[in-house]
Amino acid sequence: MVDCRCSAGPDDKPFTELHRNFSIAYVRRGTFGYRVEGKPFELVAGSLLIGRPGAEYVCSHEHHPAGDECLAFHMTPEVAAGFGDPAVWAAGSLPPLPELMVLGELAQAVAEGKSDVAMDEVSAMFVGRAVELASRGGHETRASAADRRRTVEVAMWLDANAADDIDLAEAAAQAGLSSFHFLRVFRAVLGVTPHQYLIRARLRRAARLLADPARTITEIALDVGFADLSNFVRTFHRAAGCSPGAFRDTARSTKRA
Repeated sequence: MVDCRCSAGPDDKPFTELHRNFSIAYVRRGTFGYRVEGKPFELVAGSLLIGRPGAEYVCSHEHHPAGDECLAFHMTPEVAAGFGDPAVWAAGSLPPLPELMVLGELAQAVAEGKSDVAMDEVSAMFVGRAVELASRGGHETRASAADRRRTVEVAMWLDANAADDIDLAEAAAQAGLSSFHFLRVFRAVLGVTPHQYLIRARLRRAARLLADPARTITEIALDVGFADLSNFVRTFHRAAGCSPGAFRDTARSTKRA
């Protein structure tokens, strides 16, 4: 498990690289373009990058001047084979999915020494779930360069303002598009709707805050943008498979994991 921080920006020329092992990277911050074996993807906070040995890829950073941060899980061929269908390693990417975002934030808490869960345990939990979801198929970007740029910029805006009450019309105005056109473009580029991305940004932030025992669950729910505690508990449980309180206990206890 590696905490990767990239400082590349729009002025840096993209170049071809080679995946040397099996890997899954959880994007925690920033955005970047990813082209692997001829398939293009736009990755934003919450997205997953999937790599396999020998695959050539190119990363570009034309949308975000401050680089990006990823938590990457690397594994040997023997370990990767133990997770099931080898075809999933050709998926390239997965869109922001709530269960993976919650697990990704738990893994980050482990990496920062804020959780008692073991690193190999949280790695197995995260990779196992990611492979299971990737087996249903990845998501390839099919949109013009202008639409990709608009979508990524609005996704960054949604992430920065996730605590606010934002509707489709307001998000579409940020892109300068009609609501219907924006909804279609956003989903085509990122694989989720704007509202789904907004809710998942709140869940990602909540999972991060739950590792801090000093904050009450109600405070966290309101701070990240949920209107009330019951809505937060219901949404979090749907994403994580457990309540916020149980998730907090998991972050503090290896046995619960």
